[in-house]
Amino acid sequence: MIKTSWFATVIFLFSLLAAPWSLALQDSAADAEEMVQIDINSADAAAIAAALDGVGLIKAQEIVAYREMFGAFKAIDELMEVKGIGPGTLERNRDRIALESE
Repeated sequence: MIKTSWFATVIFLFSLLAAPWSLALQDSAADAEEMVQIDINSADAAAIAAALDGVGLIKAQEIVAYREMFGAFKAIDELMEVKGIGPGTLERNRDRIALESE
């Protein structure tokens, strides 16, 4: 009886230790599935706002206005020329941004 209780306790403690790792792996997989790339050279403001983290409709409209004024973005870093887009916003979204059409 003591061996059974000890074994159950070890299994229980192991499950407590393993649970955070399991959740972290599930979160990473979910993040990878949710990340969608957006072509900022062809998308409208609503699509840009929906796809980029920390970019609302106003900033997305600024991106579209910049593109209309200066032409297609040639590099992702060029986004920092847009009012309201700083290094933090750019880095959070770098993997979500595509420059497919020009």
